[in-house]
Amino acid sequence: MDFEILQTGRLYLRKLTGDQWQEILERSSDLEVIDFLGVAREDLAKERKKTEKGFETHNKSLLIFQLVDKQSGQIIGWCGYHTWYLDHARAEIGYGLFDDAFKRKGLMTEAMRAVIDYGFDAMQLNRIEAFVGTQNTASLQTLAKFGFVREGLLKSHYFKNGVYEDSLVFGLLRN
Repeated sequence: MDFEILQTGRLYLRKLTGDQWQEILERSSDLEVIDFLGVAREDLAKERKKTEKGFETHNKSLLIFQLVDKQSGQIIGWCGYHTWYLDHARAEIGYGLFDDAFKRKGLMTEAMRAVIDYGFDAMQLNRIEAFVGTQNTASLQTLAKFGFVREGLLKSHYFKNGVYEDSLVFGLLRN
């Protein structure tokens, strides 16, 4: 399987489409999935369950970049578009680092710069959206660096750890 790779100063960003992600989950052993996707063993069942309904529909798709540390080759996180509305040229950006050791080093800022440019240039997005928990200070600061504009509040938007949480809505337009 061939993968498109973007590079930043310290990272390789390996692009995974929904079809590729599904193929990896369906055709690989548990150990191969853990190694290739960089997931923890306890998250393996959740990853495999994602294939039940598929990653793509007639008007919505997924495009994720794995963040690979250039020095170690270790998969340290992800950044990409987990909800891409093809008909509307808009997508929801998401991101995360797997290990606290990689946080507060500017790696996500580095990755997001490349992923946002990719979204506007290669994917021809007009709008990038982000939904962030009201207490997620690090994510709020990251979005501010790129000029995302706060557009509203969604009450009880996510169910996390047995509690409904509100989400702040942000948008970034091509122009």
